[in-house]
Amino acid sequence: MARRIAAGAAFGGGSVGLIGAAGVGLVLAEVQLAKRSVGGGRAPIPPRGNGWYGLAYGHTDPLRMGILGDSTAAGQGVRRAGQTPGALLASGLAAVAERPVDLRNVALPGAQSDDLERQVTQLLSDAFPAPDVCVIIIGANDVTHRMSATASVRYLAAAVRRLRTAGSEVVVGTCPDLGTIEPVYQPLRWLARRVSRQLAAAQTIVAVEQGSRTVSLGDLLGPEFEANPREMFGADNYHPSAEGYATAAMAVLPTLCAVLGLWPETDHLDSARDEDMLTVAKAASAAAAEAGTEVTGARAPWALLKHRRRRRLPEAEPTQTEPAAPPPPSKEGAHRI
Repeated sequence: MARRIAAGAAFGGGSVGLIGAAGVGLVLAEVQLAKRSVGGGRAPIPPRGNGWYGLAYGHTDPLRMGILGDSTAAGQGVRRAGQTPGALLASGLAAVAERPVDLRNVALPGAQSDDLERQVTQLLSDAFPAPDVCVIIIGANDVTHRMSATASVRYLAAAVRRLRTAGSEVVVGTCPDLGTIEPVYQPLRWLARRVSRQLAAAQTIVAVEQGSRTVSLGDLLGPEFEANPREMFGADNYHPSAEGYATAAMAVLPTLCAVLGLWPETDHLDSARDEDMLTVAKAASAAAAEAGTEVTGARAPWALLKHRRRRRLPEAEPTQTEPAAPPPPSKEGAHRI
């Protein structure tokens, strides 16, 4: 595990341990400033969006999908179930598969990677069949609360392994680039970007080793946020808006469909799209540096680096839902991702 973390950090740009004592003091001051600047509004409790999508394709034999992770996975910042990433992915998957999709979202706002064990247990309870596919989005709170990268990826690897053992395909959306948050200033912005990318690279390495695929979220929303902050930020000025979540879901959907065999797969690499076959560690680093990149395991120790074409997603509402249940409260409030 230590070697995998070291590989991710080395290819991801080196260690952040070189910051001096004076720099630490400045960073701590920047953290306090960021806390006052970010989250000026109050994020609504995200709707679960659990239920069936795509009933136009029938009322039997649904694809079962699970969503795990933190508030990015839960959809913190939007008020309608159809605007959450889970609902958008479920409706898009139903359209591609031409089958209904049964969605279960167990993501928890404020969750760190150590909560994945509880979420997997909840998702694999005897009351429900094991999902056909699961999407995990986690890592931002690990960075902001300084969980060690070794512990973070150990929890992620265990969660992916349990889901794969249960028969589920898994797609991991790796840690987003926290350096893109606009109210965060230098040097905290530089430090947040470095640590985020290193964790994303390490997540990619362990997730691919466990047989899942990854999609880097990175600074996916950075350019859009910078150009249209009013449209891309939610009510708390921190989490994405409905448009922001749709942008992220568009990046994940192609990989979600590919892992289920719904789109033709080929080993042909499109050089015009900077696709390549690299060692897993180098592919993880390259993906962390470019948002929207998929990493898929190939012949060990190689991995395929792909940039799939995105598809615009329609807004969707669940057409048949489970009895509503309030989500668990956030561990630290709305400022945690």
